[in-house]
Amino acid sequence: MARVVVGLSGGVDSSVAAHLLQEQGHEVIALFMRNWHDDSVILDDDCPWVEDSNDALLVADKLNIPFQVIDLSEEYKERIVDYMFAEYESGRTPNPDVLCNREIKFDTFLKAAMELGADYVATGHYCRKDTIEVDGKPVHRLLAGVDNTKDQSYFLCQLNQEQLSKALFPVGHLQKSDVRKIAMELNLVTAEKKDSQGLCFIGKVSLPTFLQQQLKPKKGKIIEVTDADGMWVQDASKIENDLDKLVAPYVFSPERGKVVGEHQGAHYFTVGQRKGLAVGGTPEPLFVLATDTTENLIYTGQGEHHRALSKKGLFIAEDDIHWVRPDLELKEGESSPFLLRIRYRQQLVEGTLYKENNGLYIIFDEPMKAITPGQFAAWYLKDELVGSGVINY
Repeated sequence: MARVVVGLSGGVDSSVAAHLLQEQGHEVIALFMRNWHDDSVILDDDCPWVEDSNDALLVADKLNIPFQVIDLSEEYKERIVDYMFAEYESGRTPNPDVLCNREIKFDTFLKAAMELGADYVATGHYCRKDTIEVDGKPVHRLLAGVDNTKDQSYFLCQLNQEQLSKALFPVGHLQKSDVRKIAMELNLVTAEKKDSQGLCFIGKVSLPTFLQQQLKPKKGKIIEVTDADGMWVQDASKIENDLDKLVAPYVFSPERGKVVGEHQGAHYFTVGQRKGLAVGGTPEPLFVLATDTTENLIYTGQGEHHRALSKKGLFIAEDDIHWVRPDLELKEGESSPFLLRIRYRQQLVEGTLYKENNGLYIIFDEPMKAITPGQFAAWYLKDELVGSGVINY
């Protein structure tokens, strides 16, 4: 029997995770993480932390397990929120949920759990872990959840072997419907509670309001760029010699388009965004193709099939490459096919990784839409997530 600390969030998944660990004979302790104190940016009635904390307490009482609240708001602000502001200000789009797992749940929270004498920490993530032996040493594998519609392995793409060695994912082998059924049979208060949305631990927030706390509005021009023949075509031939060309960002300038509106700050927008532009009168909806936070410009194009919205590849700088499985790391000059994902819920697609001295090039078999700097690309072998990295361009 092991002592397991469960991150009890007040949702159905972590509630059932705690129950399943009990069923397996473990000593279970529940910890609720409070990571945010400013309710001014939270949209009404969407996952307020007080309600979540109360629900978590009710679940712990029902399961008859110890319950504590741990305040990690200082660490959360320093490691997640400040990082978010810095990324948006530089024109990149961060993924706070990925960072939250790496920096909070499986670092700060994990350390707090270890101080309670825990052998493991458990969460309600829809993913799985197993352990194999490589060269006589244990190697932990991060596997996709069995429920394809809920698989959350992508959010854990930055975990390392040490973190995985202490992690348990009790619901990863279940369908979401089965999890809810178990919760209903136990008469848990969270059984029919809707899934939380928005920022990790904060809930559903008004992102513009959130960003305006640090990034002040600044009027600028919205420029529409036409989809002229030949302007955005990438030459896919000679792939071995043209990696830089295939991943290079498109070059935009005001002269290549026309002003169609005004925005309140280029740092509030992200590549692929459609809503929030407030520009009408075009035959097809406008999508953000690129942002220029230096000149405070937004470049847009009509329709989701605009050629400048898709690219054949992306680049990850050397310092931003992370291998969940270090034993599978590509060495300089090596290349290998993988299944790839550049955002949560995106279907896995085929492509090839090329390791060079300056970083990692990912070339997709088919052009990829809305490749967004600051987001994470993750690569898989079948259902195992083996590495990830921050998209540079």
